Amino acid sequence: MSLPPGPVSNRRVATVAIVVRDYDAAARWYVECLGFVLAEDVDLGGGKRWVTVEPADGQGARLLLAEASDGEQESRIGNQTGGRVFLFLETDDFARDHAAMLEKGVEFREAPRHEAYGTVAVFADLYGNLWDLIEPRRQA
Repeated sequence: MSLPPGPVSNRRVATVAIVVRDYDAAARWYVECLGFVLAEDVDLGGGKRWVTVEPADGQGARLLLAEASDGEQESRIGNQTGGRVFLFLETDDFARDHAAMLEKGVEFREAPRHEAYGTVAVFADLYGNLWDLIEPRRQA
């Protein structure tokens, strides 16, 4: 399938929603453990908030921390992708960020490994969602 001919707009994935148990605990974890910044925290009324965090350098997608509002959403916390890696945190210095994350108590599920595409290790966020910390291999 291809796009119809004509002007192509600039598009990007800007925000990814992640279901969390508690807005404040989630925001605190992403800020303290991954070095993200709190981008927005807007009261929407009725106990709902629009809470987003993003990498400190502003590069990449924001995470919308969506507090579960019912049992079905609650059942998805920590397993939004059926046990597969959910998100990919790309870095320009794997060793630096891996060491800093370990120091902050981030749980890595494996030792770092070197793959054809780069250096990578799987870690879990505070609810158990799996992420890759990855330094892509640079092209010569």
